[in-house]
Amino acid sequence: MGTVPKLYLGGSRRLDGKGANARMLLPAHHLVTHGVVVGMTGSGKTGLVTVTVEEALRACVPVLMIDVKGDLPNLLLAFPSFEASEFTPWIDGITAPGDERTRDEIARDLAAQRKGALLAWEITESNLAAFHASTDVRVITPGSTAGEPLHVLSSLERRSSRWDTDIESARSTLGAAVSLVLRLLGRDPDPARSREHVLLSVLAEHHLTAGRAADLTTLLEDLANPPVATIGALAVDAFIPKSERRALAAALNSLLGSPTFAAWRQGATLDVGGWLTPGPDGRTPAVIVSVAHLDDEERELVLGVLLEEVLAWVRALPGSQRLRALVVFDEVYGFVPPHPASPPTKRPIVALVKQARAFGVGVVLATQNPMDLDYRALGNAGLWCVGRLQTDADRSRVVEGLASSSGADRATAHAISATVKDLAPRWFVLRDAHATGLTLLQPRWAMSFLRGPMTRAEMHAAVKARRGETDQNRTTEYTGTLGGSLDLPSKNPNSMQNP
Repeated sequence: MGTVPKLYLGGSRRLDGKGANARMLLPAHHLVTHGVVVGMTGSGKTGLVTVTVEEALRACVPVLMIDVKGDLPNLLLAFPSFEASEFTPWIDGITAPGDERTRDEIARDLAAQRKGALLAWEITESNLAAFHASTDVRVITPGSTAGEPLHVLSSLERRSSRWDTDIESARSTLGAAVSLVLRLLGRDPDPARSREHVLLSVLAEHHLTAGRAADLTTLLEDLANPPVATIGALAVDAFIPKSERRALAAALNSLLGSPTFAAWRQGATLDVGGWLTPGPDGRTPAVIVSVAHLDDEERELVLGVLLEEVLAWVRALPGSQRLRALVVFDEVYGFVPPHPASPPTKRPIVALVKQARAFGVGVVLATQNPMDLDYRALGNAGLWCVGRLQTDADRSRVVEGLASSSGADRATAHAISATVKDLAPRWFVLRDAHATGLTLLQPRWAMSFLRGPMTRAEMHAAVKARRGETDQNRTTEYTGTLGGSLDLPSKNPNSMQNP
């Protein structure tokens, strides 16, 4: 059977705060039943998420991270030593106004702080070096060259072997890609209701099942001369008249001609199974899909396609009770909202939380506000880490779940609510469905330098630095977004664009 890997999350103590801290060692398989991390700004939520990721990677568990704010690429700054020189390139933008220290002085102070904190948590320089050497950090940035660009329509334009082994999963990911195309065209993307969706899906599947890719140029030609005679029980012309197909073809051609759209059809293939498979060097994959540079609607579209691919990959895995992979979604606000809202990301997230545990894949969702999450996602989480919450509504919802799961009476529930309200930064109430009672958790110091959200230029520099590339031997220079943002017909002109 082997030793059960345990994740060193930090220290724990009794809920009443009495007694000394004990090491918090979470058995890795406890994350198979998923986790939720909640806490207001400044509670230390992102730090706890980062520590959880680091510990999973130290246990040789591949991790796929969805980054909305730009925080998770700080994993690139998991320096392998305590040397001050590691900090020097990352000083800009983090010093307070009026700080008169030199860059070297700031770097020395940061290095000394990190060394003291990590050693206090029994993380040594050899541990740092081992983590750096054993982890393969990859950053994928759809529509941007800050990391690796992503071919968002891979399931449509780059044929997957899934069509030979798991046609239902292949159809699911194809449907997500077709929905994305139709949203970009301003058409109905609903697979069950949209005639355009049915038509494009049938045309694409005609090629994909025959062993060919179904690129958009081919589909454009098929709209004029369909390679199939019927759709369902109707002739193609009866299902969608030629005039409507010509209008769809014209819209698709305009999309194909857009230099902006070209950026979304190049880069890494959307292949989660391949991403999370260790390479010949045996390093554990840590894949960060960062959408911090996209606006809200673009994020929903891209992540909807990504999460459908994750779900298809999970369903094709053999069953397992051990944690074979971890999917982490930091700042999940707006992506799995309560009923009746249903963005493209909601269905696959809820399905993952319901089904992934049977295949050994854990899901961790983090948010500032528990009211952001659909109750089905909340109810299926076995691990809760609750930081400070200020509003009565947030505390009420969380405490109700915590108290009922632990068999607490009303007085205990009131005590839990008071504890959550008064928690200091970097302290969490922990509920583990695999253990009895509630405890307090203080996450250990992260090995990664948590300097705050990264800009695209900083992310690009960090990727190069991680690969050991210097300004003298770079093969590619950062040029910003490939062609800009997607031109969505329904885009809200007042939406904010992240830096």
